[in-house]
Amino acid sequence: MRFALSGILTMLKSENNARIHLLASVVVISLGFYLKLNTTEWLWIALAIALVWIMEAVNTAFEAVIDLLSPDFHPLAGKAKDIAAGAVLMAAIFAIVVAVVVLLPKF
Repeated sequence: MRFALSGILTMLKSENNARIHLLASVVVISLGFYLKLNTTEWLWIALAIALVWIMEAVNTAFEAVIDLLSPDFHPLAGKAKDIAAGAVLMAAIFAIVVAVVVLLPKF
């Protein structure tokens, strides 16, 4: 548990996108409480938030390993990093769609 929490803190300290995800998570969760989401809506929001955080953590770890193994530029290293970043983007797009579907009708 200690190492896992340390990893999360390291990600928050070193990755600007993780801090953006944190801000977005706080805003969406706050809106959820304000709008009194039901259980099903909370589950969708939680899934979307968790998916983005999981993908960001995997991407961050993946980038660190690639940097260790390939400190100089290599096209395959760049390709792997781009694909991992693309996975985060897909999760973020999913999260935006969920937020629009769940939160927008409440306004």
